[in-house]
Amino acid sequence: MSDVPGEGIDPDHEEAEPGGVTGETDPVVPSPEAEAKAEAELQRRAEAAAEEEAERRRIELAHDRDVEAELGRLTRRGFLVGGVAAGAALASWTWLHSRPKDGGIPWPLRRMLELNESVALAAFSTSRLTPLFPPSRITRPARINGGVGLDGTADLSAWRLRIEGSSRPVELTLDEIRALPRRVQITEFRCIEGWSTVVEWAGVRLADLMASIPPASKVRYVSMETPGRGYYVGLDMPAALHPQTLLAYEMNGAPLTWQHGAPLRLAIPVKYGVKNIKRIGTIRYTDIRPADYWAERGYDYFAGL
Repeated sequence: MSDVPGEGIDPDHEEAEPGGVTGETDPVVPSPEAEAKAEAELQRRAEAAAEEEAERRRIELAHDRDVEAELGRLTRRGFLVGGVAAGAALASWTWLHSRPKDGGIPWPLRRMLELNESVALAAFSTSRLTPLFPPSRITRPARINGGVGLDGTADLSAWRLRIEGSSRPVELTLDEIRALPRRVQITEFRCIEGWSTVVEWAGVRLADLMASIPPASKVRYVSMETPGRGYYVGLDMPAALHPQTLLAYEMNGAPLTWQHGAPLRLAIPVKYGVKNIKRIGTIRYTDIRPADYWAERGYDYFAGL
């Protein structure tokens, strides 16, 4: 053997690794026992997953049955409750319409309207004004509504306003009314049917007329009628004395036309349109609540906003 390092050694020779393996590892072959154990584990997991899915499905089915049962119970209960409610409603309707009428409607409904009226009167204040609008908001052309008590062929030159309930009956011409302080206001006219329009009114305050021709005694109402009493309204005194309640002779800068109540009509923005009587022929001060055209036909007597 040579003493020179490396001499006499085959460069392609590799030393054997322990076990006689020279650079390569033999594949590990599982034993039959290991294979059987792995297969058993897979089978166990599959069975567990199947049991879990079966339990989930069982819970879902049970829930569905509970929901169906509850819906059935609610449906039966709803049907029974609905039937009882419908029967009670029918019985109430039959009873209500069998009651004697008061002012065109069954008396229980009239009592309810009177209760509403008493609440509204208690809350009403002559210092509470309805909104005023700029001229740009005026509705043009003016809407025509209601013609009860009007006659397009009437001779307006013969018209006079009769005041009753003062110290003596008084008749005024339109010129005598126009001699009172003139007031102009742009307010909203609201119909009880749901529509509204903005109008410029010019006229005199009803309060100024009543101050110049006062009632003979303390009264609670003012009655107004068209000539011939085709249409008539009753006003509570607080509404009559409201500063925005006008006896109007002009509308949107021009004299009233006959369709709008010429020569004189009521413009009272704190009330619905049914109270805004056209072509007033008579004003009467009274302590007895006067008749009202639409209240006699089932509407609210107060008719306030």
